[in-house]
Amino acid sequence: MNKNIRISLAIFIIALLTLLSGQFEDEVEKKVVKKELFTVETIETSASPYQPLIKLKSTTVSETRVEVKAKTSGEVVKIGSRQGDYVNKDSILCSLGIVELNRTEVKAPFSGYLEMIVKPGNFLERGQVCATIIQLNPITFVAEVPESDINKVKEGQEVVLNLITGESIIGNLSFVSKSASNLTRTFKVEAEIKNEKGVIRDGITSEMIIRTSKIYAHKISPSVLMLNDKGILGIKVIENGDRVKFLPIDILEDSEDGIWITGVPNNIQLIIQGQGFVENNQKVLVSSS
Repeated sequence: MNKNIRISLAIFIIALLTLLSGQFEDEVEKKVVKKELFTVETIETSASPYQPLIKLKSTTVSETRVEVKAKTSGEVVKIGSRQGDYVNKDSILCSLGIVELNRTEVKAPFSGYLEMIVKPGNFLERGQVCATIIQLNPITFVAEVPESDINKVKEGQEVVLNLITGESIIGNLSFVSKSASNLTRTFKVEAEIKNEKGVIRDGITSEMIIRTSKIYAHKISPSVLMLNDKGILGIKVIENGDRVKFLPIDILEDSEDGIWITGVPNNIQLIIQGQGFVENNQKVLVSSS
């Protein structure tokens, strides 16, 4: 073998050894880095349609309440109905014994229930109340919506009304106020309900559940929730394959089988184990559940 060939072969061997040495060092370095990275466990989760519920305290209010007054003075000689009775429009409520015969009868201005009526023998002055009559059909359920939820509420939305007496009624919002109360900063909403038999009384307390428009949200375990350095509630996800990202969230509902949240993308890789040991933008090893 001549001298030139031996030199060329030596150079080739040195170059090969150098290359192999570099690759080996790279592999060692990668293994060291890999061992230094923290491992987190994740799951893929996608948002699904969710209908937020707004639960409020409500009270029934009669459609109309009128105090029927005498147009002249005189003694009540007869009443047409008793307290609590249902009376039809133009029914005689109080008959007065007076000279002005055309004003002796006080009549019901509309059909409704008698809340109060004077007893025979009482003397009424002109303008004094003979009876109080209320109209219960329809009956109106009135509630107050916090200003933080008012943007979710609109007329026509379905409501469930759970009365304290045990009845449950389904209806729709008939009114949503455009102006907030100066004292409570809440907005009045109403649901008008048919009450032909008058079984729903005036002033009954109930729970009003408003079914707002459907949105997309994630249902997650409360155990994955985290607070960042600023005290903001959120979750940690994986972005770009191996980077931790903290995402603030809005909680819609805390149910028995999980928490419904929004404010994050529809598809996320959620960290479910190890989120408390990694920081925002930290590179990690990912183990999918």
